[in-house]
Parts: sequence; C-alpha cells; structure tokens
Amino acid sequence: MYRRSAAAAVLLAAALTLTACGSGGDGKADSAADKPKPPASSSVPDPADSPAAPTPAGGKPTGPVLPDAKLVPKTGSFTETEKKYLSGRVPEKMDPAAVLQTGQESCQRVERTAKHDKDAAIGAVVAGEIPGAKDAIPFLCPEQKPILDAAEKGFGDGRRQSPAPGTYRALTQSTTCAWEAKGKDGSVLASGPETAPKAGDKITATIPAGTAEFTSTACYAWVPA
Repeated sequence: MYRRSAAAAVLLAAALTLTACGSGGDGKADSAADKPKPPASSSVPDPADSPAAPTPAGGKPTGPVLPDAKLVPKTGSFTETEKKYLSGRVPEKMDPAAVLQTGQESCQRVERTAKHDKDAAIGAVVAGEIPGAKDAIPFLCPEQKPILDAAEKGFGDGRRQSPAPGTYRALTQSTTCAWEAKGKDGSVLASGPETAPKAGDKITATIPAGTAEFTSTACYAWVPA
C-alpha cells in the first residue's frame, strides 16, 4: 500500500512539473502575440496575415514537375482552369491540391485587401507582398484582373533603370517617402517631394524623359498617376 501511494505521489509531482513548464513557457508565444502590427491606415498589408511562402513561391519550379496527365487530386477533380494553372507548376513530389490551395489563398488575400483598399491591393501585388498573385489571378480569380492590370503598370520601391517617363503616384502613406531621377551622367533631373508630406498626403513623382535611373525610399510602390 505504501509503495503504491509513493508511486502515485511521484507521478503527481511529475505531472505538476510538466504543467508548470507548459504554462510558463519561454515567452516566445506571448512575444509573438504582442508583436506590433502596422497602423490601420497603412496601405502595406500586415505581414502577420501573410501565409508561408509556397515552394516554389508562386512561380514555376526549376526542378522536375508532374506531367499534366498526373495532375489529379486524391479526391474529386480539378476544373480545366485549375489544370491550366497547375500545368508546369507542381514539383514532382508535391500534392497538386496543395499548390492549388496556395494559389487560391493568394486570390483570397487580393480580394480581401481590394475590398478594403484597392490601392493597397495593387501595391501588395507590385511589391510581392502576396506571393504568387500575378500567376494566380488570371486563372483562379479573373475578377481581380483590374488589380493585376494596374499592378503590371507599376513598379516597386528602390532603384529602377530607364523608367518610362511620366507622372506616378506612390501607394503609401509614409511621411518619409522620397525619390530622385538621374540622367546618364549622374546629374539629378528631378527629386521630391518638394515639401515634407503630411500623413494622408498623396505623393507623386514626375519622371522626366531621359531619366536613366529612378530611386525611391519608403514609397512602397508606384503606379501611373
């Protein structure tokens, strides 16, 4: 009787120890939950809402792929449009349904963002914040084609060689956005903004003809104005 009671006490103590460890943790889960998110007014999609990047990240793989004849789900069937999307896009040892799901999730993110703010959706596609959106939209959510069409006319923040001349607007609400256009000899042809932008201001950039390099920082993405 004594041995059974002692054994039970040992087991109870071990269980309590494990419970304490599990509830205390190392703080990682709490710190992730407390991670600050972009302000509601930001046009930049919240990275916390981003799914893990697929493999490949929205594009077509460079290694062996499943032939079209083997693009068959474990249950049900694919539509002809889904098959066209999957063609040449499924790595040899990957479930085609998983690749399709990744594309569908990209479409869902574009749709959700566009409902709230079309400019934010366009900017997210331009900047690559929604992996695979450019490939998924034509096949899986063609109703979002206007977003894709607008995005394909734009370009991301950073350095761009020989940009098309014209007036562009920045898809950002950042007050630190700045840009500069240089000629072939390195001379500054134009720069801006002329005055420091305030929150909510629309920022535009006029790229002169003959611009060899356009550079911007904290502007997120640009589209024709």
